[in-house]
Amino acid sequence: MSSTDSDMRTGAAKRGASARDAEDLANQIDSIRADIQNLTSTVGRIANKQINRAQDKAMDTANEAEEAIRRNPLSAVAIAVGLGFLFGVFTRR
Repeated sequence: MSSTDSDMRTGAAKRGASARDAEDLANQIDSIRADIQNLTSTVGRIANKQINRAQDKAMDTANEAEEAIRRNPLSAVAIAVGLGFLFGVFTRR
């Protein structure tokens, strides 16, 4: 009977250890989920900042181009004609 009691205790100890392992694993998974959510939030904020910077830079560049065209309209037309000609030459081939 002593060996049966020993086997039951060993089985109970293994189940207890298994339950603790499962609980530890669940806690680690929850921690990883929280880390992923924080990382996703951080990446989203950084991406939004970069998008805003790119939009600001594009608007500045467009304004500068518009001012350059107003200062030199004949040069702008000549450049446009030249680029159109080159585009036509390259697309024809």
